[in-house]
Amino acid sequence: MERKVTWETYDAAHLEKLEKLNQEYREFLDNGKTERECIDTIVNTIETEGYRELESVIAEGGKLQKGDKVYSVCMNKSIAMFQIGEKPLTEGMNILGAHIDSPRIDVKQNPLYEDGGFAYLDTHYYGGVKKYQWVALPLALHGVVVKKDGTTIEVNVGENEDDPVFFISDLLVHLAGEQMEKKASKVIEGEALDLIVGSKPIFLSKEEKEKREKEKDENKEKAKEGVMAGILDILKESYDMEEEDFLSAELEIVPAGKAREAGFDRSMILGYGQDDRVCAFTSMRAMLDVGQSIEKTLCCILVDKEEIGSVGATGMQSRFFENAVAELMNLTGEYSELNVRRCLARCCMLSSDVSAGYDPSFASCFEKKNSAFLGKGMVFNKFTGSRGKSGSNDANAEYIAYLRRIMDEKGIVYQTAELGKVDVGGGGTIAYILAEYGMNVIDSGVPVLNMHAPWEATSKADVYETYRGYIAFAEGAGM
Repeated sequence: MERKVTWETYDAAHLEKLEKLNQEYREFLDNGKTERECIDTIVNTIETEGYRELESVIAEGGKLQKGDKVYSVCMNKSIAMFQIGEKPLTEGMNILGAHIDSPRIDVKQNPLYEDGGFAYLDTHYYGGVKKYQWVALPLALHGVVVKKDGTTIEVNVGENEDDPVFFISDLLVHLAGEQMEKKASKVIEGEALDLIVGSKPIFLSKEEKEKREKEKDENKEKAKEGVMAGILDILKESYDMEEEDFLSAELEIVPAGKAREAGFDRSMILGYGQDDRVCAFTSMRAMLDVGQSIEKTLCCILVDKEEIGSVGATGMQSRFFENAVAELMNLTGEYSELNVRRCLARCCMLSSDVSAGYDPSFASCFEKKNSAFLGKGMVFNKFTGSRGKSGSNDANAEYIAYLRRIMDEKGIVYQTAELGKVDVGGGGTIAYILAEYGMNVIDSGVPVLNMHAPWEATSKADVYETYRGYIAFAEGAGM
């Protein structure tokens, strides 16, 4: 079954809307390179569209009715958004679910050291990465430092043109004979991904040195010298940060630079973190652009920690989402433990996550008939997992038939795919976790090239078509 090339279906009006949406999407990528930054960007956006904080409604003793819009944030890293529909919540919701964490490199808790005239930050990579892709690139440092008194300091260095950038060194090719014989997984070891952050020894006058020595003697510490001392001085001056403050810091190393249009025809977007912020953005935007009157309550859940198994308090396996639904039902006068269970079991969900785009350069890893192609619309993956569908949600045929109907009625261009050839690899999403409630769930989203690399590629047409598909789903009456 040959699928349409999405570009061929657009008129001038569609192309104008497509470009406007993708410009907003690139700005979203630039402003949200970490989970915390994503949440800040999302909250600032949705509050201008009339969303209220769920906890504020609870504190005020308020109630919710159809048309009301609320959101709840978990630890500044996950968010659930709701628009109340006409039908009771016991009849279920339409849910768009994505994740906002992306593969990256994290700074360790005791990271700063000096060796060979360089100051380094010791690191630990996060998520599934090809480690060799992260060396010899301009990198930026994003995150927060929380001091003992509770003060939170935001760090964002490497994005502005006049900012310094950082890098991880690689071995010069002239000496790399032995390195080039290694497996790709061993070319760069995890402990070699340390970030170079400086190389200039601190300069102190005689008086300054004596003052420092005296202060250190009083504290029975040795005065720091060299490059490391210079870095600590910069951190103190810029962020009022001591070395001990690394213990309560969350600092993430990401590629420096903005998302860009790609290709002579500007048909693609090249940027960091498109897995899965492309689906997070299109889900949020669809949530905001859906009509005021919808049959079923609409929910958008954007979570953390998917790249490491959806674990922890901010991952999909936590009780955050279930608790938010219970609070929502309490405010609409429908709460009971049984009603919460009924609501969740009767939901329909699109687990909005990216799919592997077919890459002709690596055609042997794909089964072409069942691959997603850039430029052919949003993707539905009936199942993911690996080998014999291990770790997968496998959507029911009845649910897929329902989705086919509403997509065709709205003229949405879509395709279906698997994640590469059988037994070649595999992967998963948050779909199986929501499916445990008994709801209908399927993976859907945008095909991506270079997935999990520092720079990933998507088609503008697929971003736009996925956004349109999410609106069509959100306005549906459900099964």
